[in-house]
Amino acid sequence: MTFQILNIKRDVRVCLDENRVDTSLLSVGDADTLSLDTLIGSKILEAVDRVHGEVPYYLLEVGNDFTTSPVTFDTEHRCGYLLLPDDFLRLIVFEMSDWERPVYAAISTLDPEYAKQKSRIKGIRGTAERPVVAIGMRPVGRVLEFYSCKSHAGTQQDPYATVSMAEYVPRASEDALGGVNICERCYRAVVYTTAGLTLVSCGEVEQAKNFFEMAKTLET
Repeated sequence: MTFQILNIKRDVRVCLDENRVDTSLLSVGDADTLSLDTLIGSKILEAVDRVHGEVPYYLLEVGNDFTTSPVTFDTEHRCGYLLLPDDFLRLIVFEMSDWERPVYAAISTLDPEYAKQKSRIKGIRGTAERPVVAIGMRPVGRVLEFYSCKSHAGTQQDPYATVSMAEYVPRASEDALGGVNICERCYRAVVYTTAGLTLVSCGEVEQAKNFFEMAKTLET
C-alpha cells in the first residue's frame, strides 16, 4: 500500500509528541541544523527496509514477482540458481514446479545448513519434499540458489523444472508522487522505527531504544 511521505512525517511527529520527546533541539536554527521534518524524512526509507526485513513473513503483502528471472541449472548437484533483482530486500515465497511445498525464508551462505547443500550425500541436501533456498553470490551477481530439483536432465523425457512462484519485498523507494510502498500491517512499526532513528541522529539513544522496542511489539 502506498503512503505519502508527508503523512508519514506527520504521524512520526505525533508519535514523538505523544511520548513527550523534547523536539525543541530539532527546530530550524542555523545553517548546520536540520529541521525536524527534514530529519524525519531522511530516515523513512531506512525504517521501511528495517521493518520489512525483520517482520514475520505473514505480515508481508504480495510482493514483486521475479519468476521470469533467468535460471541456471547445476545438473551434477540437481540444483540451480536465478539472478535476484537489484532492489531485492527479502524473499516472500519461492517454489519450483516439482517441489511439494514452497519456501518462505532463504538462508545465508554462513548458515550451517548451507554447507550441507554441497554434500555428496543426497539425503542431507534439500529435496523436493523439504526444499532449501539460499542467497549467495555468483559472477553474475547476487542470486537465489535452490536445492534440489528432481527434474534435472533437461531432455524432452525429463525436462528441467520451472519456477512456479517467486515473490520478494523490494527495497523502499520514493515514487514520483512522494509516496512509498509499505505493507499496511507494518505501518505503525515503520512510524515508531522512524522516530527511533530520528532520535539516534540527535544523540538521544536511550529514548530511541524505547521506540524500537515499541516497534517490535507491533511486528507480531
